[in-house]
Amino acid sequence: MSRVCELTGKKPMVGNTVSHSNIKTKRRYLPNLVNVTVHSDALGQSYSARVSAAALRTIDKRGGLDSFLAKAKDEELSPKMLKIKKNIAKKAAEAAEAAA
Repeated sequence: MSRVCELTGKKPMVGNTVSHSNIKTKRRYLPNLVNVTVHSDALGQSYSARVSAAALRTIDKRGGLDSFLAKAKDEELSPKMLKIKKNIAKKAAEAAEAAA
């Protein structure tokens, strides 16, 4: 299982651990990933995802998964989340068409 956030695309970064004597050794900075179940209000379904803690806070700030995905860039999303985003957009288009 890769260590990549499905919503933001955050990946491990590479850097150095610097000792007191200034010896540098390579290390990896891993994202804080959490296995969660996120709920889509438009589709009425829940989806399991591996998401960073920062992405969870952003979902809460933007008002849910639907509005987060609407503003998210397609390049950052995993294929699974991209499919969910397209289903939400399709459902919104159907609702707008029915209202008109």
